[in-house]
Amino acid sequence: MERGKIGIITGLTAEASWLRQAGFLVQVGGGTPLGAERSAQALVQAGARGLISFGLAGGLKPGLAPGSVLVPPAVIEGNRTYVCDLRLMEFLGGSTGLPILAGQKIAASVHDKSLLYRRIHPAAIDLESGAVARVAQARDLPFAVLRSVADPAELDLPPAALVALRDDGSVDLLRVLGSVLRHPRQLPDLLALGRAAKAARAALLRRVQTLPPSTY
Repeated sequence: MERGKIGIITGLTAEASWLRQAGFLVQVGGGTPLGAERSAQALVQAGARGLISFGLAGGLKPGLAPGSVLVPPAVIEGNRTYVCDLRLMEFLGGSTGLPILAGQKIAASVHDKSLLYRRIHPAAIDLESGAVARVAQARDLPFAVLRSVADPAELDLPPAALVALRDDGSVDLLRVLGSVLRHPRQLPDLLALGRAAKAARAALLRRVQTLPPSTY
């Protein structure tokens, strides 16, 4: 399968620009399950023969540093497990071993992350991979996940991080600023998260730059 037949669903507009330049079909899901589902459907309509969920993830496994790249062998959503395609995983660099959890909301606190990890031991959580997996299964298409840890299991997310993303995948700086003005004590955590997210995006970009021209 050539790159031009692989559809990638990503959360952020900045990520989408790299992927289009690399020759993939791309849609921005905006970091929500509904947005990811719509994007995946649009990519199938555009001729995608395989789907990849791409972007940042929240770390759940203790010790996973910001920038850790994940190619999970499966996506867990509720009581369902979606197994990722072997060829697509190899194309993305090979399975990293632990599954990823499909969430419906952000795991914002260290406590919440710990509870999720103790229950089923996933490496990380994101809000889009479950929707991508469902669409792929319904259309009988291969799918995989390429994510990088932005906020590790040991980091509480500051309030501004929960309001930063618009539905179109762009960052709403005014909402972030408003949150900081209302809760100025979050600023050190917000700056730490910014550094972590920068490391995660850099790791993803490096991986994209090393991908082969096709899956086989």
